[in-house]
Amino acid sequence: MSTATAQDSFQFQAETTQLLHLMIHSLYTQREIFLRELISNASDALDKLRFEALTNTELVPDGHKYEIRLKPDEANRTLTISDTGIGMSRQDLIDHIGTIARSGTQEMRKRMQESQSAESVADLIGQFGVGFYSAFMVADKVAIITRRAGEATATQWESAGDGSYTLAEAEKASSGTDIILHLKKPDAENGIEDYTDRWKLSMIVHKYSDFIPYPIIYEGPPQEPGEPESKEIKIETKTLNSQKPLWTRRRAEVSDSDYNDFYKHVANDWTEPLKVLPLKAEGTFELEALLFIPAQAPHDLFYHGSESGLKLYAKRVMVMEKCEEVLPRYLRFVKGVVDSSDLPLNISRQRLQQDRHITQIRKWLTKKLLEALAELKEKESEKYLKFWSQFGRAMKEGVSSDYENKDKILPLLLFESSHDAKELTTLGDYVGRMKPEQKEILYLTGESRKVIENSPHLESVRQKGYEVLYLSDPVDELMVQSLHEFQEHKLKSVTKGRFELGTDEEKKQAEEQMKQKEEEYKSFLEACQKKLDEYVKQIRVSSRLVDSPACLVTEEHEYSPHLERLLQKGKGGGPKQRRIMELNLAHPIIQKLHDRFKSNSDDPTLGDSIELLFELALVAEGSEIADPVRLNRLTLDLLQKAV
Repeated sequence: MSTATAQDSFQFQAETTQLLHLMIHSLYTQREIFLRELISNASDALDKLRFEALTNTELVPDGHKYEIRLKPDEANRTLTISDTGIGMSRQDLIDHIGTIARSGTQEMRKRMQESQSAESVADLIGQFGVGFYSAFMVADKVAIITRRAGEATATQWESAGDGSYTLAEAEKASSGTDIILHLKKPDAENGIEDYTDRWKLSMIVHKYSDFIPYPIIYEGPPQEPGEPESKEIKIETKTLNSQKPLWTRRRAEVSDSDYNDFYKHVANDWTEPLKVLPLKAEGTFELEALLFIPAQAPHDLFYHGSESGLKLYAKRVMVMEKCEEVLPRYLRFVKGVVDSSDLPLNISRQRLQQDRHITQIRKWLTKKLLEALAELKEKESEKYLKFWSQFGRAMKEGVSSDYENKDKILPLLLFESSHDAKELTTLGDYVGRMKPEQKEILYLTGESRKVIENSPHLESVRQKGYEVLYLSDPVDELMVQSLHEFQEHKLKSVTKGRFELGTDEEKKQAEEQMKQKEEEYKSFLEACQKKLDEYVKQIRVSSRLVDSPACLVTEEHEYSPHLERLLQKGKGGGPKQRRIMELNLAHPIIQKLHDRFKSNSDDPTLGDSIELLFELALVAEGSEIADPVRLNRLTLDLLQKAV
């Protein structure tokens, strides 16, 4: 084992001390979970050694065995979990055992304060990767003897879970880690069992860790049932797990609980997946994959710097922990493993994008995932709605980034619309409800359904019974830039360009009437334009409005108001567009202003009124007021005249 030298004492980080206190004093009954966590950590250490050995063969001596050993000692009440993995240096122990160096620490502390329940412990273990500390649920004292691969010295770490730990130099013949648990006495009332018992250890391994791809070897007394213990000390070794990676086994051989446990292991999630996809390809290339669609989106799914990717294996050897190249970015929520016998073991991230096998894997996996989502939508609509509520925004990204699969993505998209206040619609369903004379798919972007529904731009559309898609996700603005048409129907924003509805003949008549009106009101429109020239590039007659006096629109090629607002919120702000202001000539306010203009074109109140209408049009669409001070004064003047 070790010969320790002088010890140095350290204090745990505050968050670690809190977590230890919670675990040690928890009433958590499934304490056996500690072994799952320690074996999982050991497996990760073995993975890391194999990975680093690809580029540094000196780390692994000839004949090195990748394995995990469980060594119970009933007489001394200890259980040792040993691995021949990467090991840890002295600094690694300080960084990773004495400190919870994980994102989400503040949230963890808050949850610890809010809930002292047994369930919260299980969630913390799964969510924050702090499974090592679960050892204190069954042990009064924990010691670690570890030696990092490539280093000559070992280190011994020891703690009784009392807020402090010691470090000392130690001796260890080879790289790897031994975790020695000084076990608590069995206590049925508190759920503490005899974890030196071979049958108990075997049961826990089979239940939680059968999929671990390294042999988990029991090394201890036979303890055959019904046989008296012999005074002669006998030691037997027996492999407790199947060692066969879960993704290589037939679906019929694997239970749902096995898949759920594996998902929690690879995804660092504590919930069950929404969908499990065991996949296998044979022919031009060989591939086995086990993919999972999570039930919940991670908190950082839409952060630019969020990490994603599948575990990439080559011939059962992990070559990359998070390989982003095997799936397009919009499918980054998918978790799991991909194993290909065609990949070289020493493939680098720089070579991934040029490797033809990676290109094949990416295409094949994307195709299978989109097919699975289409089937889920068709056969399990409620489950698909759950999926969409979590990952719909990400799927919309695929419209502008995955042109090869665009036709497969579009039928999967769901939208809010004016057709139904609660039910979402597909583009196909929208087209099926279009009026006979309708040629375009109408949409409006905005910050929320409520804002969109109250937009003045919808007045004539609503009056004539046309359906409009409500696009309130920020990604929708990017999506419509690439989604020009669907089933030969162009998409049309109700805030852009000229806008007439009806048959071709009705549109032609409306256009002619509009020209006549603009000619009739030409002087009035020019006077309004002169007053607002700083803010608008044109004032014209509107065919959109029914109840409102005015609204603001853009040209077909310009940013929508919603996109302009989003860009202005970014670093450095965005472009400021001069818009087009449309007036509803049938509205009493516009008629009275026109009458006043005809009576006295120099009336100063006309300018104030048109400015006020402009500011109110900005408010109606949710845009920032152009001149708040000016709006405040105009409003107060109006109120004084009214009273």
